[in-house]
This record gives sequence, C-alpha cells and structure tokens, in this order.
Amino acid sequence: MDGVLIDSEPLWREAERIVFKKVGINLSEEMCLQTTGLRQDETVAHWFRFKPWNNRSQEDVGREINETVCNIIEEKGVPAEGVYKVMNFFNSAGIPKALASSSAPEVIDRVLTRLELKHEFRVAYSAENEEFGKPHPAVYITTAKIMGIDPVSCLAIEDSLAGLLAAKSAKMKAIAIPEESNRTNPKFSIADLCLDSLDEFSSGHWELLNSLNGFQ
Repeated sequence: MDGVLIDSEPLWREAERIVFKKVGINLSEEMCLQTTGLRQDETVAHWFRFKPWNNRSQEDVGREINETVCNIIEEKGVPAEGVYKVMNFFNSAGIPKALASSSAPEVIDRVLTRLELKHEFRVAYSAENEEFGKPHPAVYITTAKIMGIDPVSCLAIEDSLAGLLAAKSAKMKAIAIPEESNRTNPKFSIADLCLDSLDEFSSGHWELLNSLNGFQ
C-alpha cells in the first residue's frame, strides 16, 4: 500500500519526525529511510534501541504516529501514478486483488477511503496481525491463504526492500517500484520486474511475468 497505491512514504517520514522529536530524537530524511517498509511498532522499537526515552511508552508513541499519519493522509494523500490504470487492467483480466500491508488497520482504512479503493480488494490484511512484520513473509503467506490461493501463483507489487524480501520469501513473483532515491540500489535486482511507476505497467509486462513459470 504505502509507496505503491499512495505516495505515503514522505507522509510517514513527516509523521515520524514530528512524533520522535517529542521524545528527543531528531530524524533526518536518511535516518527515516532506514525503517521504510517496516511495521510501525518495529520502527518505534528500532529508534528506542538507538536512543531510549523514558517519558512515554513505545505503544503510546506508535499510536501517536498512526494518528498523525492518518491526519496527514487525510490532508495530503494522493494516489500514486498509474494506480487506477493498473486496477482496471487486473479487473479486466479477472484477477483478484488483495492488500498486504505493514500499516495498521486504521491506516489502511484511511488510505483506501481517501483513494476510494475499498471496493477493489477482496482482502485487506495488516502485518500487525502477525508475530513478525516484513521482511518476514508471514503477511503475504496469510493473505494468500485467506484468498485461497497458493503464494506461488501470486504477484506482489512492492516499493521497499523489506517488502520485496517478504514477497520473494513467500515464493511470489514480485514487481519492485522503488522510490527514486533507491532505484539504483542493486538489492532490488531480486525482483522479477523493476519499474519506475505503476503507470509503466503494460500487458507485455504481464505476459513476461506469466512466462516465468506462469500463474495458475
């Protein structure tokens, strides 16, 4: 969801800088990039290990980050380039869609409401329900199970390295759409296809992915 359906990674970084500043951590843009794709509680735990605070619980900080990002999404959130085009493509092909996100359920709901996409997904599932978030594959494996589809027959679309590792560990095909600052990162080469935006996706790409052992 984040970075694929909506260009929310900058919004998350804005929320994190606002909230972490209150507990004495001044995050730079580069520092925020270290936790891109992680579940929010894991992000909070990461910065607590870096510089522990004692005036608030980690859970309280996490809740405020979620509340802050929801408010920012409501104010500034816009669909990523090519989102509705890709939705139409998969709808026309009769391919069911699911959302497997590191974000909390309330953030997922806010994004899908803002973008008017709630009706597009058979399942919208949060890694918050799993013991481990991305890059662990659990969120993808569980989402596929809920859909009644073998993960091997699934295609994941990811913007973060953590998400890409999760998808590939679940044995899914994967398209990577890294943020511009990450497009030259060689680690994204594990993706079956790399694009600069969803708007680039075409029927030719779908045929190419199908040729890689095919989807059922």
